[in-house]
Amino acid sequence: MLSPFIRPDWVPAVPPGMRILITGATGGLGRALVAMLRQGSECVIGAHGSGSGQDFEAAPGLIALRRRFEGDDDCRAVVDEFVQACGGIDALVVLSGSIHYTGHWKDITEAEWRREQAINLDQPFFLARAAMAHMTAQGSGGRILLTGTESAIHGGSPTSFPYAVAKRGTECMVQGMAREGAAHSVLVNGLRFGFIESGFHQRWHQRTPAQMAERAALVPLKRGGHVDEAAALMIWLLSGWSSFMTGQMIPLTGGDWL
Repeated sequence: MLSPFIRPDWVPAVPPGMRILITGATGGLGRALVAMLRQGSECVIGAHGSGSGQDFEAAPGLIALRRRFEGDDDCRAVVDEFVQACGGIDALVVLSGSIHYTGHWKDITEAEWRREQAINLDQPFFLARAAMAHMTAQGSGGRILLTGTESAIHGGSPTSFPYAVAKRGTECMVQGMAREGAAHSVLVNGLRFGFIESGFHQRWHQRTPAQMAERAALVPLKRGGHVDEAAALMIWLLSGWSSFMTGQMIPLTGGDWL
């Protein structure tokens, strides 16, 4: 039986004035998070895009950031640009990531393997490290949210194996950084997403509507997750209600892999 998403009549919120940098804000999850924050919170948002033409435009309370990530210097530059624009950083949400290689892992080249790891493991590390340095120096704590995938703890699939390996590494990163950040009230958590209807599968795997329906049918709740369900969970993790939580990967899966 389908378990539908019924939108609540309230919107979660973060503390007033919170300065939140979102990388990969132009994707389905990022746009939902930006929209929900702007609807329910009085905060400053840094909305990062890669400069592909789908980026945000600057607006009151919204700082548009454009940069492609090639390495540590680019990741650090985006964090520094945001800090310079609004005087500090209270939260980082890393939603940037992709799957460029979609063949079987047995056939992947070394260059293709390294590209998948650079995008999905290295860049989140560089971003989180830069943000944590600023948060520690500020002395007022902060929040860092990284993203994983539920399939990573099950070995991924033959066609998403490099991505799953990177996301399993992200889980280690969440724990290690949380341990370091705790003394400075920098809380580091992650979200282990299942099948969320964010456009990710269509963009990187060219999935058809029929394939998407088949995938949804495999979920015990018989649907994909809504992007607003993911956004609300992220905002909860940025709010004061999660101030006793760090080093955790929170699943949002509809019961997948039970």
